[in-house]
Amino acid sequence: MNKSFQEIFNTYNWDETLKNINDKTIQDVEFALSKTKRDLEDFKALISPAAKPYLEQMAQLSRSLTKKRFGNTIQMYAPMYLSNECQNICTYCGFSMTNKIPRRTLTDAEILKEATFLKSKGYNHILLVTGEANKTVGVPYIKHAIELIRNQFSNISIEVQPLNQEEYESLLEANLYGVLVYQETYHKEEYKKHHPKGKKSNFNYRLDTPDRLGKAGIHKIGLGALFGLEDWRADSFFTALHLKYLQKTYWKTKYSISFPRLRPHSGGLEPKVEMTDHDLVQAICAFRLLDEDVELSMSTRETETFRNHIVHLGITSMSAESKTNPGGYVVEPQSLEQFEISDERPTEVITQMLQDNGLEPVWKDWENNW
Repeated sequence: MNKSFQEIFNTYNWDETLKNINDKTIQDVEFALSKTKRDLEDFKALISPAAKPYLEQMAQLSRSLTKKRFGNTIQMYAPMYLSNECQNICTYCGFSMTNKIPRRTLTDAEILKEATFLKSKGYNHILLVTGEANKTVGVPYIKHAIELIRNQFSNISIEVQPLNQEEYESLLEANLYGVLVYQETYHKEEYKKHHPKGKKSNFNYRLDTPDRLGKAGIHKIGLGALFGLEDWRADSFFTALHLKYLQKTYWKTKYSISFPRLRPHSGGLEPKVEMTDHDLVQAICAFRLLDEDVELSMSTRETETFRNHIVHLGITSMSAESKTNPGGYVVEPQSLEQFEISDERPTEVITQMLQDNGLEPVWKDWENNW
């Protein structure tokens, strides 16, 4: 019987893993770069301090692999926040239960208004986002929201509270396409510090969520860590370990990796470990060199300048003109956001930027073009 990811994860020690990454040598990096098929040991070398002088070479290889697999295209998507109700305490989130902010959940009419706006911008791939509040925005609400707008969009994904397998299967019946579920950090002790109360405080339940998604037959699973909560190199490795396990176990499923860095919010938290722009480029290129098929996504958390430069270095999916508050596009633009957006350019400007870089924005998932 195959081991679960939790069983595999429990065989690793965080401090030993980080030391192993930091002990990688220039020879390890050069060996990894010389290969055409890389494993997790090679990935450790590529995210190590020893790889810093090789960032330009990594970027060139990453660009070549991305172009070979995805062509000159970038998928465009938009998040649509349905609710900021939340029953969790999370130290880094503006929606945390302890933050005294006005709470609201969109009605049917408001959902349709927001969807109509995004559709008018050309989006066919939409991400529905809520806080974690089962009674207010549980499965019946999420399923109804999908059913309301599914005729307007080719692909509907969600970023909501972890659910059980049967609940994901129920959402699949409503035409759910993908699910994003970030572990936030794979450091078990630090995770507990940042999630002291609420269902999200259960580290193992969250860790097992992608397994439940795979068993349910979800078409695409999105993984990631929130960089800044802990050392980015170790969190990157455990994200890669998780990815490789899932790809082997649920081989029919597609996967994406996101790279959120801690951003200011109401009652903000300062990053414990800084991740510089160069560090983030290194992480993105390392993931591309590990896996030329995985989708790599970049949100509007990052600056205009950074996003302009990263589009050729492995990224295959970008959001634009994002609002992180319920009804933020047309219903209630001035309400409090979950976190601050850095790149506030309109969709049309981002589209033009991509075209100026020789890239073609695509508005739905690539699978129809394979």
